[in-house]
Amino acid sequence: MSNLFDLAGEVALVTGGAGGIGHAQALGLTDAGADVIVASRKLEHLEKVAEEIRAKGRKSLAVSVDVADEKSVADMVATVLNTYPRIDILVNAAGISIRKTADTFPVDEWQQVMDVNTRGTFICCQAVGRGMIQQGSGKIINLSSVRGRYGLPADYAAYCASKGAVDTLTRTLACEWAKHNVLVNAVAPTIVETDLTRPALANPDYAKMMKSRIPLGKWALPEDIVGATIFFASKASDFITGQILYIDGGVTTW
Repeated sequence: MSNLFDLAGEVALVTGGAGGIGHAQALGLTDAGADVIVASRKLEHLEKVAEEIRAKGRKSLAVSVDVADEKSVADMVATVLNTYPRIDILVNAAGISIRKTADTFPVDEWQQVMDVNTRGTFICCQAVGRGMIQQGSGKIINLSSVRGRYGLPADYAAYCASKGAVDTLTRTLACEWAKHNVLVNAVAPTIVETDLTRPALANPDYAKMMKSRIPLGKWALPEDIVGATIFFASKASDFITGQILYIDGGVTTW
């Protein structure tokens, strides 16, 4: 049974690898046996994650990237392929959130969220997917959210729209690339306690509202996303594509 989840010999690339969720996903893939490349804007933060991966006995590389910029993503892929023969697994964990009321949301800031969360996910899927198509295999795991399916009265006009687009992109790429044995799925958590969300969760009213909507009565931690990521990256999911897996403590049940 353990062979189903064994990633030994696999090469994984995690964008947003210095963030709370991406960091946890990168270390989880490492524990499952993969060599893991981590990428994000700030190289100094990534190097610490790469050191953690190497300390676990796996190979790693830290690469600076702006996921919303085509050339930057192309350079990232070229850098990885200069060191590794292929990319077997792509985890798109880079993302941002700007919270403002819909009637006052500056369009340029709305677009900024869309550029990172949606455009960035597509550009990375496209750049890495080309190689996966050529090699005839690959696993792509996008980071979505329950907010891609459900709205929320908490100033999420940009974030919800971006994750809804990620859901549809995931299904569309799954359809198009299935013939190449490139499987595309997404993990969709409820709110996860990270550096990105901690300031909002410090607001007692916001925290109470979010927790009241989760049947398990608590929000997620980055480690809660790891199991689903390994599942989608491993042999255990070889007949699964185009799925959005909700890691939500029951939010989507009502």
